[in-house]
Amino acid sequence: MGDLLIRDTCDAMKRNIAVHAERRGGSLSDETRRLVQKGMIADETVADDDDLTGWDSLRSILGPENDDEAEEFATIMDEIEAVRKRDFC
Repeated sequence: MGDLLIRDTCDAMKRNIAVHAERRGGSLSDETRRLVQKGMIADETVADDDDLTGWDSLRSILGPENDDEAEEFATIMDEIEAVRKRDFC
């Protein structure tokens, strides 16, 4: 795993990250990674495709794009939905 050096950050920013890290019980590096990841997720563009399912929308956030796992998850969710419809309709 590589290192990342962030240059020219103001002292106030470093202090703010350090305060957040302390509140969460993590290191400055851990908190910086968390904030960068959070920023990347927030910056993602949302597809305007009407055929996009909820799973498709969440897939990039929740984990690796493994088609086998995605199919297994979709099958499980279909089974849950079928039981829900059967029991409540």
